Amino acid sequence: MRRIFTLSVISLAIFAFSCNNQAGKQSEKKDDTASTAIASRWTATKANAWYQQHGDWLAGCNYIPAYAVNELEFWQAATFDTARIDKELGWAQGLGFNIVRVFLHNLLWKQDSTGFINRINEFLTITNRHHIGVMFVFFDGCWNPDPHLGTQPAPTPFVHNSQWVQSPGAQILSDTAEYGPLKDYLQGIMSHFKDDPRVILWDLFNEPDNDNGGRFKDDLHAAEKYKYSFILLRDAFKWAREINPSQPLTVAPWHRDWSDTAKMDPMDKFMFNHSDVITFHCYAPLAPTQKEVEELQRYNRSVICSEYMARPIGSTFQAILPYFKSQHVGAINWGFVSGKTQTIYPWDSWTKKYTAPPKVWFHDIFYKDGRPYNPKEVDLIKKLTGAE
Repeated sequence: MRRIFTLSVISLAIFAFSCNNQAGKQSEKKDDTASTAIASRWTATKANAWYQQHGDWLAGCNYIPAYAVNELEFWQAATFDTARIDKELGWAQGLGFNIVRVFLHNLLWKQDSTGFINRINEFLTITNRHHIGVMFVFFDGCWNPDPHLGTQPAPTPFVHNSQWVQSPGAQILSDTAEYGPLKDYLQGIMSHFKDDPRVILWDLFNEPDNDNGGRFKDDLHAAEKYKYSFILLRDAFKWAREINPSQPLTVAPWHRDWSDTAKMDPMDKFMFNHSDVITFHCYAPLAPTQKEVEELQRYNRSVICSEYMARPIGSTFQAILPYFKSQHVGAINWGFVSGKTQTIYPWDSWTKKYTAPPKVWFHDIFYKDGRPYNPKEVDLIKKLTGAE
């Protein structure tokens, strides 16, 4: 998700991400602590029936309004803009999208849990009006490790996702004594919406151990982040199973090479063994994407790619979306309306200077006024979703 490695490195990183072996071994030794989660995991039959209940194919986007630089600006009362959200989700409905993946944040719960619940309910009223289901994300290991409430900083010009924030921040993540409020946050929201049909899926933790290329001095070192994010990941599944929602739980592995379970990264293995439906992230061209889907189909569970589409490196709608539909793999691309997250710029904008928009957008589908970046892409999406 929104990685900040240079493009010269990305082409290699797509296929293999290394983790700290010692941290992995430490985490493996603690695997028995999650037995409650395993006991409550949905059967494959139940997971596949759930997918069929939501139509033949799930297709949509990771959604953040154009007005928001990050999750906090999206949801805080002072900036939450239902009119703008309604307009943008109308464009999503026009594409035939039936799902959006949406990030929450623990600080919003700490700030005003009642108000946050009310705004989530308002958001779900809008998505339901447009016949779009929601996949909420609770925790996130990507980008700035030091989030703060209040007025959010302006985007750094020409830089991809320059002000996105982790949830929780590094200070809380590295102190397990502070996990109580995180449990309250997850369980408070999930218990409120556990039987709400407008919520169709819970994504507990986005790319937990992403080290963000070492770009943030306040982020944990890779080994420490792996260790603590794995602890929180296990806790998140346990907390969610205690609520026992009617919707499935998932977390998407992103380290690559899932062909051999015995050699798989321990965190990825944990995610696969505890998720009700299988999700994954892949910004690769078609051939490696096909390979990953084939590796995941052995689990005999519904598969959803909850992040894809980075045009300059070959993950395009034209290349990937028809294949996903042919395999009934859910497809949720990164980016929707070009706005303050500036994800039309590539990951390497963190290290390479840009002074104007790139000719080829990295992510996103629409300009802020609703014009499509590439009308042919929009036509293809509509054709595949049946919205044309």
